[in-house]
Amino acid sequence: MKKKVLALSLTGLMALGGIASAPISVGAVGEGPNYGGNESIQTSILHTYDSMVDFLKTQDAKQTAMQLEVIGKTLKGREIYLAKYVSNPNNPTILFLTQQHGNEQLTTEGALEFIKHLGTGKMKGVLDNVNILVIPMLNADGAMGDVDFSLDDYVADGGRHLTRYNADGADLNRDHVDKKYPETQALHNNVLKKYKIDYMIDLHHQGTQSERDGKYVSGSLLYPTNKNVKPEVLERSKKLGAIVFNAVDSTGWGHLGKYDGGNGENIGRNGAAVQYDISTLLFEMRGMSDHYYESYAIGQKSNGYLIKQTITTLDASVRAIADGSIKTVDTSFWDTLPVQNTRPSGEETE
Repeated sequence: MKKKVLALSLTGLMALGGIASAPISVGAVGEGPNYGGNESIQTSILHTYDSMVDFLKTQDAKQTAMQLEVIGKTLKGREIYLAKYVSNPNNPTILFLTQQHGNEQLTTEGALEFIKHLGTGKMKGVLDNVNILVIPMLNADGAMGDVDFSLDDYVADGGRHLTRYNADGADLNRDHVDKKYPETQALHNNVLKKYKIDYMIDLHHQGTQSERDGKYVSGSLLYPTNKNVKPEVLERSKKLGAIVFNAVDSTGWGHLGKYDGGNGENIGRNGAAVQYDISTLLFEMRGMSDHYYESYAIGQKSNGYLIKQTITTLDASVRAIADGSIKTVDTSFWDTLPVQNTRPSGEETE
């Protein structure tokens, strides 16, 4: 049975010129709500793999600009989908990647809403000047809890658990050098190598306890940090980050910090930048859909603003690339953006 889509439609959120200011509870961003063991986190309101596939096929049938491609299969045999909007191969191209970690699904919900919006006609002129690629669920086995290890300690309810790892217990966001697993192989062989990609945003979730200036962040950003990234690739990455920061910060409810991430090439944002000269940005949204650490799972009342933050990010990035404003954006905010701190509850890992 097709699961209920999270109740945050783009109707009322997005307007012709961008995203409208829908009312958002400030408390949902600033001081919670967290999961504290006193509420039920329902995974049943999230798309299952099957309902996501149904959604993508429905949109593919409705949208003339959209093409749906299967780029490979997961370890358990689920097909991995790529939604494509390629009007001109010579246009700059951006890839949005979600759910390398299967328990980080609100970015996927936002990406699906954005795909639906692309079919409304309100971005027709934009789509003439930029190509968009979206992988809405790379780690479908982890997202469905179809793995070969126990999830008994996970905190969510709703018929399934979601886990960071793939079916073999591997972290796909540490597999971008060895490329041992079919999910990573599909991404590299059939997307990163196949298409001339200029930009990539790798969308993740972090724990709930990160803060900046004494206030919980709504998310955090980071460019590629491997020493072998070319200077021009790094500079474009910082420009992409500036577009996202400005868009989220200007909402009045977004509060971003700088992520303290690793330098290894095996991490997605670093591997894509080093191996393919793709300018990359990591965006870590606050809180996860499920986890065995209670402090990592976000309270369900925060779902709306996290989905909206994802949509804001995708919309602003696409528009800035399409109109060329990304080339002249000021990146000096990176010099003063504080690295987020973690309140005592555990280490954040991208």
